[in-house]
Amino acid sequence: MIDRAGLADFLRRRRDLLRPADVGLPDGVRRRAPGLRRDEVAALAGMSSDYYARLEQCRGANPSEPIVAALARALRCDLDERDHLFRMAGLAPPARRAGRHVRPGLISLAGRLTDVPVCICTDLHEVLWQNALADIVLGRHDDHAGRVPIAWRWFTEPAVRGRFPEEDWPRHSRAHVNDLRATYSRRAGEADIVELVHGLLKRSAEFRGLWERHEVAVRRFDRKRFLHPEVGVLHLTCEVLLTPEEDLTMLAFFPTEGTDAQEKLDLLRVIGSQRFQTTA
Repeated sequence: MIDRAGLADFLRRRRDLLRPADVGLPDGVRRRAPGLRRDEVAALAGMSSDYYARLEQCRGANPSEPIVAALARALRCDLDERDHLFRMAGLAPPARRAGRHVRPGLISLAGRLTDVPVCICTDLHEVLWQNALADIVLGRHDDHAGRVPIAWRWFTEPAVRGRFPEEDWPRHSRAHVNDLRATYSRRAGEADIVELVHGLLKRSAEFRGLWERHEVAVRRFDRKRFLHPEVGVLHLTCEVLLTPEEDLTMLAFFPTEGTDAQEKLDLLRVIGSQRFQTTA
């Protein structure tokens, strides 16, 4: 339900906080108040001054999603303010998107986890960042490979599966498809995921068969076995840490209890450090 009084108050206060220079406008003639004028906000949002004035006066028609989105942009709202504006207009806020931007604080946090493999991915599992131990265990990606969704590589590049025991492949295939189905539903027709799914339907019979089952399951936790040429089988537990934007995740691979994974990870850290020193 729309909160007309709250919406009007928020619009007025945001308008009062902005200066013409904040939105690329000249100061112009002397102003009676320091903030933007109503007609300036209306012009920035692409609506009539009369329509905008009615919103600030707690009257008029209920604003639509495009109108509220335009007001949020015009008033330079951050994501929290934008979501608040949508809720006061009686609308559900749009899904948050981080895109490919990784906040420095998230990288700083991940960088402190030096004793386990850690990577940061999009919701299509495009690798944006990973630590040195992840390079050793998961494989180092060049810029191109890291930006290719893991589901695409899993179903179109057979060599990718070589890091996992063959008997585990069916389970991984199903998990990739079920997780992708959840993202496909949540993001409702967005171009990048539609292109990915349609491309896989054309390229992979295995993917088509699994997709037609219409099974859905978001991966928040998993136990995996990795094959490493120097230490053999690594039993790791993957914890998926979600960010508020929902399209960015941090994956941390911890040693599975009751296995020798910790000792093997410690050895790989030493091997990796020695290689780095030799290269340097």
